[in-house]
Amino acid sequence: MKEFLLFSLTYLPYLLQGALVTIEIAAIGVVAGSLIGLLFGLGRVSKVKLFSQISRFYIWVIRGTPLLLQLFMIHFAIPSVIPALTMPPFVSACIALSLNAAAYIAEISRGAIQSIDKGQMEAARSLGLSYGQAMRRVVIPQAFRRMLPPLGNEFIALIKESSLVSTIALYDLLRTGQQIISSTYRYMEIFILVGLIYLLLTTIMTYIVGKVEKKVGAYE
Repeated sequence: MKEFLLFSLTYLPYLLQGALVTIEIAAIGVVAGSLIGLLFGLGRVSKVKLFSQISRFYIWVIRGTPLLLQLFMIHFAIPSVIPALTMPPFVSACIALSLNAAAYIAEISRGAIQSIDKGQMEAARSLGLSYGQAMRRVVIPQAFRRMLPPLGNEFIALIKESSLVSTIALYDLLRTGQQIISSTYRYMEIFILVGLIYLLLTTIMTYIVGKVEKKVGAYE
């Protein structure tokens, strides 16, 4: 036990640096994914057929293919055809996670918007608001409160799914752990530490999300 603690103290700072990268790409992924996802979520409920069909197609493709494949497409496949689109691993990871999260958040947005009583829209329109104004001022603010719980779950899931970026040589938490293993051959100790850090990150995020939900009355 003492040996494990000494070993942990030696390599923990390096793993925490990797954890910081994990947090960064997950945060960027959920913020950018929320913005893109809301756009496609609105597209799903739009009366404009072209917008609706494009949104359906995007969600169908992204949700129907593995995140790892999407990551390889963005980082390896597309640049092999268009060299100008070659990007650092960090940028590729952020784009892949954002686009992937957007498809799921789009469905979260759609569900939240459609859960709002239609009378809310009718009342807003009767007061002279346009469809767009009614969505922005009446429907979306109410829908956002209902979106918070699943959005929080998406962020937590994204922290775990971000481990896939280690496959494109981005030194996130998992990749950093693998690098340490290559020089120490201490598989068990490193994987335990990596697992504990992931567990700590997701626990903290679960706590924060719960506090935010209570603050805005997400379940009211």
